[in-house]
Amino acid sequence: MSQIVHTSNILITREEGPTRKALIEGFSDPVFYGVHGGIKDFYGYAPKKEYAATLDHVIGGVGG
Repeated sequence: MSQIVHTSNILITREEGPTRKALIEGFSDPVFYGVHGGIKDFYGYAPKKEYAATLDHVIGGVGG
């Protein structure tokens, strides 16, 4: 296991408030991260559009 098999190249930029856009090398469409549901309620922020939180993607990747 001493050989690197993949390196992710991702550019993440903040759009507005907690909304972030990720450009992932090898994919043409961006991935958006933000807040929704209980997360937006906890922080008291009402985004213009709700997006999955980064935690949602981590859990999906680990549990997938």
